[in-house]
Amino acid sequence: MVLSGADILVRTLIEQGADTVFGYPGGQIIHVYDSLYKYRDEINHVLTAHEQGATHAADGYARTTGKVGVVISTSGPGATNLVTGIATAYLDSVPLVAICGNVPTTQIGTDSFQEIDITGVTLPITKHNYFVGCVDDLADTVREAFQLAKSGRPGPVLIDIPKDVQIAKCEYTQAPPVEADEPMAAKEIRIQEAAVQINASKRPFIYFGGGVLNAGAQEEMLALAEKIDAPIGCSLMGLSGIPTDHPRFLGMQGMHGHYASSMAMHNADLIISLGVRFNDRVTGNRSKFAVNAKIVHIDVDGSELSKNVLAATGLRGDVKKTLQKLLPLICPSRKEEWQQKIAALRCEEAENTDKREGLTPKNAICMLNKYLGENTAACTDVGQHQMWSAQNLIFRNPKRFVSSGGLGTMGFGLGAAIGAAYGTGERSVLITGDGSFGMCLNELATAVTYNVPVVILILNNGVLGMVRQWQTLFFQKHYSNTVLNRKTDFVALAKAFGADGESADSLEALDKALSHAFQSEGPYVIDCAIEKDEMVLPMLPPGGSMDDIIVKAGD
Repeated sequence: MVLSGADILVRTLIEQGADTVFGYPGGQIIHVYDSLYKYRDEINHVLTAHEQGATHAADGYARTTGKVGVVISTSGPGATNLVTGIATAYLDSVPLVAICGNVPTTQIGTDSFQEIDITGVTLPITKHNYFVGCVDDLADTVREAFQLAKSGRPGPVLIDIPKDVQIAKCEYTQAPPVEADEPMAAKEIRIQEAAVQINASKRPFIYFGGGVLNAGAQEEMLALAEKIDAPIGCSLMGLSGIPTDHPRFLGMQGMHGHYASSMAMHNADLIISLGVRFNDRVTGNRSKFAVNAKIVHIDVDGSELSKNVLAATGLRGDVKKTLQKLLPLICPSRKEEWQQKIAALRCEEAENTDKREGLTPKNAICMLNKYLGENTAACTDVGQHQMWSAQNLIFRNPKRFVSSGGLGTMGFGLGAAIGAAYGTGERSVLITGDGSFGMCLNELATAVTYNVPVVILILNNGVLGMVRQWQTLFFQKHYSNTVLNRKTDFVALAKAFGADGESADSLEALDKALSHAFQSEGPYVIDCAIEKDEMVLPMLPPGGSMDDIIVKAGD
């Protein structure tokens, strides 16, 4: 059938399984929005308050479903407003397709109204991007973008479509949904080398990240841990990969990770790294990182192998497929001395755990755990609240922790929580701080308009807590521009947007507020007051090693 480019775009999105998309209209994308109106019974469009919020919503949708998230914007400022969200998805390996309108091809390069070279702007933060100059190429470009976004190491892809291409017509033939490229195991010789290293190890530690969730390799990872009697830790992006209460799981590792997990990695003689990066938050001073450990690193992205730390054996391949070939080569063993060391580290961590009563950050997150269902997506913004959440949230199912890890995007959480609610079909939770929430709180309008069931827990300390913590510990308490001194009444603000909310200044009040929130049908804001001098501990000092870890205030 002969269709316009706009109709072809929307029909191809439907063809590729996109049931919900997020965006904001404008003059250079208006023909696509007319097509979205025509096909509104087949594809749902969520109008956000800002294009950045739309991108974060598509991101949250993708993270919780494993599907490709879709965001649509107009040209110029609409397109540039996507950039932070695209970069967030890129650094966290989230499959996303961003679609932008642009001025007609005859006006490209003339600095016409709202013209921007968005392909040039986003080149460093996308897996690939496309400028569609001919309507005949449009459908296949969209299909290729979907395939690329979800193949190998997932990531965002951008498609820039000039207005005249949206208007032009050509033949459209429906095609089946594209499949991701067939995952491949690492080379046999590398798998054999890894098996030798693992079988020789006496103190193995398994360290995994988001790549395990993307590959669906949890079962194989746990089978390996059982076979070699190894403890397991994860990166921030690995959280929810296995149940929090799994007996082998020591929790998140790194700058603000669990003490036992970080120290077990530090004391290991072999680190088996699965779908994870060794960034600065993990290693600290790289010259002192795990100096007695060899590293076996499995990752679908070969560029990560030996990029930051030298791997004794680097295996480029799908984590699941590679583990399936590796497992038969592994000799079962029990490591009693190593397990005794792990038990001692757990005891040390327990001794230094915050045991204060009342409304502490830890107790607030633990109270929230009482209300989380097995399928509830817990989203965060970025800052102290993010780390308290990572340390204390309880997860039972995968893909239920949604947080900006690589870019560290304040303002990410509310859009992501909206997208997560659409993705799971259930209530989502946002844990945020007053600083982060202030960045993109305009998306409350979206949550209210669509009656999205999202519980927003603001840990309100009146300061930019993480930066202030650094100023306290390393800058002689020079609190330069980290005390907010804002007079915002978040409950009144929520009601002005049309949402419900209440304040909590005690643990008992928080319990009641959460009870009300989880019984509400739409968005509910809880303004929870905490002390401004609360710290996230443990903490690895910048440039320090695990020997310098701070486990309690005053260290």
